[in-house]
Amino acid sequence: MDLAQTLYVEETGIKDGPTVVFLPGLGGTTHYWQGRLGSLEQNCHILLVDTLGFGQSPKPWVKYSAEQHIEALYRTLSQQAPFTLVGHYMGTVLAIAYAARYPAQVERLILFSVPYFGTREQTYQHFHHGTLLDRWFLTNMALAALICIMTRRLLGWLLPYVLRDMPPEVAKDLVKHTWRSFTSSLWEVIYNYDPKQDVAKLSRHLPVLCIHGEQDRTAPIEGVYQLALGQPNWEILALPKADHHPLLRNPDVCFQAIETTLACRQNAHE
Repeated sequence: MDLAQTLYVEETGIKDGPTVVFLPGLGGTTHYWQGRLGSLEQNCHILLVDTLGFGQSPKPWVKYSAEQHIEALYRTLSQQAPFTLVGHYMGTVLAIAYAARYPAQVERLILFSVPYFGTREQTYQHFHHGTLLDRWFLTNMALAALICIMTRRLLGWLLPYVLRDMPPEVAKDLVKHTWRSFTSSLWEVIYNYDPKQDVAKLSRHLPVLCIHGEQDRTAPIEGVYQLALGQPNWEILALPKADHHPLLRNPDVCFQAIETTLACRQNAHE
């Protein structure tokens, strides 16, 4: 696979509006955001990105480190700067890392369900003491790889019927990766990468909005409060009845917050 290839991007909205880039979470694709953008498409230039190894983006045989992901994002997005970065779960980690490395390109971060558990050992312990699926699937890379292969080849068509709390198009796309891209991204970005180091490098003038469900068991909200500690420009919107997918559970509240945040930025530039 040619690593010089750019990532798959869906473009919508208006060309002359402020650019907003959306990065999905681990296993997610552009379908996570499509059809749920509200009036943003009427006012913004929207770029929906499939991260490296997922969806319709290239899936090379590489170590899917944060740096590898960021390189692919830079090749794809650098000509579109400046922009606001919106991420979910793993996408939030990549958004923070990108802003730390290319501060002139990022005007604002909007982060859904930031995963922060402390040290790598604390991350492992979180999933090890989680649900049965977490213990078997997210803490054993060999088993995770086997389940990825089986799910993609044998059970992928069933996911929309099994995961009834997710839109069918989102559930269906959860198999659009390889076992290598999934397990390596999980290990390198969620387990081995410490976003707090890059948070410390962010400009203290960079506005950051975190939207997090209080019922999130995958990425507990306590982690984002730790990450935001001492960061004057970080704002946390906690949604009492939302889980790991606040956008899917409370779309109106989420996009009202995003639109308000973008309006504040636009007014500041006028």
